[in-house]
Amino acid sequence: MTGKIAVVKKATTAVIATDTAAKFPLSELIAYQGSVQHQEAPEIGASTGVWESTPGVFRRYLKNREFSHIISGWCIFTPDGGEPVELRAGDAVLFPENCEGVWDIKETLRKTYLLF
Repeated sequence: MTGKIAVVKKATTAVIATDTAAKFPLSELIAYQGSVQHQEAPEIGASTGVWESTPGVFRRYLKNREFSHIISGWCIFTPDGGEPVELRAGDAVLFPENCEGVWDIKETLRKTYLLF
């Protein structure tokens, strides 16, 4: 076995400082975000952790594929050229690579993520 096993612990209660403003805001209500337990696996080009965002509307420019499990909150994500997708606690989502669009966080959203 190569590499180390990455484990995200207590994702529902991990303390996250949501003190960074969204990079590409689209509303007057600015979302604040943060992450915790970010772990890199460079040998396979992946990373994982827990991410949280307060309500607001902003663009997603992430180029990686992403698998996420929504832990709490809800939002609507609208991919460029696609239909809006509502995501709520308990949902899982797979974003394809180069998936750009608009996050509309309605209630503080917490998710685990795997970028690859």
